[in-house]
Amino acid sequence: EANGIRIIGTSFHDMDLAEDRGRFSDLLKELDIPYPKYGVAESAEEALKVAGEVGYPVLVRPSYVLGGQGMSIVINDEDLERAVVNLLKNLPGNRVLIDHFLDRAEEAESDSISDGENVHIIGLMEHIEPAGIHSGDSSAVLPPFSLSENVRAKMEEYSVKLARALNVRGLINIQFAIKDENVYVIEANPRASRTVPFIAKAYDVPYINIASKIMLGTHKLSDFTIERKLDGYAIKEPVFSF
Repeated sequence: EANGIRIIGTSFHDMDLAEDRGRFSDLLKELDIPYPKYGVAESAEEALKVAGEVGYPVLVRPSYVLGGQGMSIVINDEDLERAVVNLLKNLPGNRVLIDHFLDRAEEAESDSISDGENVHIIGLMEHIEPAGIHSGDSSAVLPPFSLSENVRAKMEEYSVKLARALNVRGLINIQFAIKDENVYVIEANPRASRTVPFIAKAYDVPYINIASKIMLGTHKLSDFTIERKLDGYAIKEPVFSF
């Protein structure tokens, strides 16, 4: 980007908007999409103030990391101070997002493809474990097995809204927390997630191929005929190295 080289797919600016936790939460507010109460801190003192406003338990996480690195759930001032000091020591110059943690909420996610005009939802997945277990470490069921039609409709609506607002060209993964029939967006990743190959196999649709052609700008979603083939459910299980 700095050298004027075009990035394939979603632009640097739009990826940054999704990865910067504070800016992304501001975008959700603009789009009128529900999200947990949050605040951004650059020091332990600021973090304590934010936690007092959003209320414990809180989820503490830095911007610009993958795979849940540095994320923790804390329940008091002492633990919060320790978590923030460690994060800022290991990731100097970063800002820490502090969200109210939705205790005993369900978690779900969506993967979608956007060509800048149209959005195709690849799949909705419902997690077996509650919200708070990192998505890479959880079991996910495709399609959802117990979420209401109302919740699914909201997940689809928010997925389309976010894909368009982030000007996604290619793939986007969105994480949701669901409590009392309310759907909250936790985060959005404008990239391929590890669940895309899983969904492609389950539905027998070459989604990676389709997304790659859209990212290159040679095709639009309307160029493809997508027919899903899944009888029953597909379940994603994590594999732990230990």
